[in-house]
Amino acid sequence: MKAIIVEDEIPARQELEYLIGAHSGIQVTDCFEDGLDVLKFLQDQETDAIFLDINIPSLDGMLLARNISKFAKKPYIIFTTAYKEHAAQAFELEAFDYILKPYDEKRIASMLARLEAAYARERYERVQPSTERADAATAPNGAETPGPVSGRVNLLKNDKIIVTDANDIYYASASEKVTLVYTRNEEYTMPMSISEFHARLPQELFFRCHRSYSVNVSKIREIVPWFNHTYLLRLKDLSAEVPVSRSKAKEFRQLMRL
Repeated sequence: MKAIIVEDEIPARQELEYLIGAHSGIQVTDCFEDGLDVLKFLQDQETDAIFLDINIPSLDGMLLARNISKFAKKPYIIFTTAYKEHAAQAFELEAFDYILKPYDEKRIASMLARLEAAYARERYERVQPSTERADAATAPNGAETPGPVSGRVNLLKNDKIIVTDANDIYYASASEKVTLVYTRNEEYTMPMSISEFHARLPQELFFRCHRSYSVNVSKIREIVPWFNHTYLLRLKDLSAEVPVSRSKAKEFRQLMRL
């Protein structure tokens, strides 16, 4: 994900660039001090996000945002300003967020996590229909399928869709507003809840063992009794341990014939 910073105060610009680098994988490609320079840049270049101060020379941040809102492909706009009174106007322009100076590092980190998740979800939803059409085109006897081929799951890695055999997935875990998915050698970040991701998996293969976990039962190597009649699951090839919650323990015992 690429971004530009529009800020005419050098210390604020340097601090923001540092925080973006420290708390995200977003690449800051350019920095600007003047609103007109940004508009000229965007006539020939595209960016995914703009961190935009309001009080800048030539063309203030609000007017610049109004121009950008007319673009066919709109970047995410994150206002960064010392002025509270423009917040309502910013959200009328569908700004992604409105960050007040001086910067609060936790607030910035939270915003960056949401921004990357929103960007990943947008890319996933834009590419997903084309992969579903490809699945339908390769169905036997020309028959159409209503969605992705059973046993295949589309995962996200470095802005690419990786078509993956579901049995290659060992487990998935919830992490704030995204789901982390683990294969033997890779970790993927899916821009959806654990419930939504689990629903995409072959239900005969995956068990929702905890509110925050879904596990591939064929990858379980060892079942360790834990406190309050719960369990820890150790998986083949991985050092991770996956919990079975107390509310899921009875169902798990039935599934595994314990």
